[in-house]
Amino acid sequence: MRLLIALTIVGLLLTGCGQKGPLYKSPAQETNQTQPVQPTTPQQSK
Repeated sequence: MRLLIALTIVGLLLTGCGQKGPLYKSPAQETNQTQPVQPTTPQQSK
């Protein structure tokens, strides 16, 4: 049982070995995005 716990802990610790470098955020959205087109309704005559 101790062996299983030890192997689990070692496995969890080793998963972080390749994770090098700084953390990063996703890039900000661009401000020049197109706006959605509003559907046009036909003019009703009076």
